[in-house]
Amino acid sequence: MEKTLSTVLREEIAVVGAGRTDTGVHASFYVAHFDVSNEIAEPEKLMYHLNRFLPGDIAIQKIWKVGNDLHARFSAISRTYKYFISTVKDPFQTETSFQYTGFLDVEKMNEAALVLYEYQDFTSFSKLHTDVKTNNCKIFQAEWKTENNQLVFTIKADRFLRNMVRAIVGTLLEVGKGKITVDDFRKVIEMKDRGAAGTSVPAHGLFLVDIEYNA
Repeated sequence: MEKTLSTVLREEIAVVGAGRTDTGVHASFYVAHFDVSNEIAEPEKLMYHLNRFLPGDIAIQKIWKVGNDLHARFSAISRTYKYFISTVKDPFQTETSFQYTGFLDVEKMNEAALVLYEYQDFTSFSKLHTDVKTNNCKIFQAEWKTENNQLVFTIKADRFLRNMVRAIVGTLLEVGKGKITVDDFRKVIEMKDRGAAGTSVPAHGLFLVDIEYNA
C-alpha cells in the first residue's frame, strides 16, 4: 500500500491501519489513513489507479477526506468479526471457513455467548505475554446463526485482544460438543487463565467485517 501510494502520488506516503489481526485472518472490511501534501481532487480516479497496481488480494473500495484528528486505529469505537464454520465438506470453503461436520448444540452455544456480556476482563481468551495495558473489553454483540451450510459467529466489541475471538469460538465449541457446560464457560472467564479456555480455532475462518467511527 505504501509503495503503491507513494508511486501514484509521487511523494513518500505512510499508511496507518485500523489495527492488526492474527496471521491468516481475513478482512472483508478494513480502514487505513494517510496524510498527503495536496488535496486529492479525484478520489475515484486515485482508487482506480491504486487497484491497478495493488496485488489481487488487496482491493480499495473507497477513498474519502477526513478531519486531521481522525485516526484509523485510535478513533474506532467498535470492531466486528465473523467466524465461519462449514457444517458440510465444501472444497470451495476450505480457505475461508473451519470445516466441522460433527454435532453442535447451537442453542447452548448461544446461551454461553450471552455470558460474555456480563464480563469485561477477558484474560482467559488473550494470547499470553502481550504488551497491552488492560485485558478489559466491552462486548456489544455475540451470537451464532445458521446460514445455509454454515454456522456463523458474530462478535462486536469496543476492542479485542490478540487471539481473543478464536479462543472464544474454540471454547464455545467445547460447549456445543457437550464437553463443558454453560456454567463451566462462565468459570473459564472468571479464572482469568488462558490455560482454562479451549483451543483456538484456525485463523482462516475469521473475518474482520466492520469498524465503526464517530466521525
